Amino acid sequence: MSVQDMGLKSADRKRVAQGLTRALASTYMVYVKTHNYHWNVTGPLFQPLHGLFEDQYKMLAEAIDEIAERIRSLGYRAPGTMHEFLKLSHIREDEPDAVPEAEDMVMNLQQDHETITAAGRKLIHMADEAGDDATSDLVTKQIEFHEKTAWMLRSFLTPAESVNSAMKNQSLQNVN
Repeated sequence: MSVQDMGLKSADRKRVAQGLTRALASTYMVYVKTHNYHWNVTGPLFQPLHGLFEDQYKMLAEAIDEIAERIRSLGYRAPGTMHEFLKLSHIREDEPDAVPEAEDMVMNLQQDHETITAAGRKLIHMADEAGDDATSDLVTKQIEFHEKTAWMLRSFLTPAESVNSAMKNQSLQNVN
């Protein structure tokens, strides 16, 4: 059976694969940022954040593989270079040589996970319109992970920081 025979229109497969490439790029950028923070976190939150960041980047690595494999199963090439990821991602990297304070790391990652969640909801809608249940299921699982991760990260923030971050993220809900 060729890719053309999988029950999805060619244009729909292409559109969903393009959405997945952005999801892959964004997930990879959060993976890199989380790994960086794991290596560079300091201060009183070092121990819990060092371990939390490690758990998270390991789960992100699995997600990256699943998303890339879904892109390939739709018949398209999965992006795999930092150049492509930087161009496609909804997530921006930190300034070079910048090492945020521990609480800023937590807030940055929380916002990144919420940004990916918002973009994922749009991707599910696109996949549903195409009749692509497999992509909808995959992205739904990814959203569950990102929502849970954002919640865990919010738990490290003081109530005022958490509210300010949530308000700022409301403006990010209009992700392309």
